[in-house]
Amino acid sequence: MKRTLLLSLSMLIVFLAGCEPLLVLDPKGPQAARQASDIMISIGIMAFIVIVVMVLLVYMLVKYRASKLPEDYEPPHIEGSPLIEGLFIGIPIIIVAVLSIISVKSNYIVEATPQGYEDQEPLIIYASSSNWKWHFSYPEQDIETVNYLYIPTNRPIEFKLYSYGPITSFWIPQLGGQKYAMADMVTTLHLAADTPGEYMGRNANFSGKGFAENTFTVTAMNQAKFDEWVEEVHANAEPLTEETFDKLLEPGHLGRMTFTGTHLGFNPPPEHDHGADEGTELEHTEHEMHAEHSHE
Repeated sequence: MKRTLLLSLSMLIVFLAGCEPLLVLDPKGPQAARQASDIMISIGIMAFIVIVVMVLLVYMLVKYRASKLPEDYEPPHIEGSPLIEGLFIGIPIIIVAVLSIISVKSNYIVEATPQGYEDQEPLIIYASSSNWKWHFSYPEQDIETVNYLYIPTNRPIEFKLYSYGPITSFWIPQLGGQKYAMADMVTTLHLAADTPGEYMGRNANFSGKGFAENTFTVTAMNQAKFDEWVEEVHANAEPLTEETFDKLLEPGHLGRMTFTGTHLGFNPPPEHDHGADEGTELEHTEHEMHAEHSHE
């Protein structure tokens, strides 16, 4: 038995040593950092509960084991203990209340502009999904990419999410939580990247046989490099036409693609914008009109 336990422990250590760190616990932006903090708080509370229960279990097994009691021992008749019942009911209520307060407070924080970026103009990116690819439209830069994102660091990013097929979920674990993209409405997701680097993004909602490869890459860079990329795209990329975009929407997988212009002019997103205030909606309308005029 000792050899079996030792072998099992050794194998577990070897396997865990080869694991990469969890992306959600390696945040590179303020929204992801908030969520990672909440996860660690939850893990800490649960670990404390497990440790207390295990300690009490060992204590009870040792203190009240049968070998220590006389053969004629009969336990006393107890009909209830207000103290124990109060603890059994009160402690779970306190735990749920603490986690609820943390969750609600964090929800308001991650649904708003990232903290520290409130005074900056956000970069607006329309992120739309189709089977099984992601289309990213930059109305301000008049650029569209497929299956990859370039974003500037230290600037708020406002994603406008929707789908040309089934419901998907837009998720960049190291920058923030996931949010649904639907066919009949636009949802808003606020993110920001504090650190340059390349991050993984994916569809986190099952959407058919091509779901596993419905991924994209995110490259965060400083504003100067981002501006250079925009200039390079306008100098070298082909314009996006309505015919080309219709072909892109056909089910299948694609590699990285880059175009000048966006599809917002000839194939606009749904009108219902969930999560944007009136001023932001007006600004988005102006961006769409600019994209339409640029296409013409």
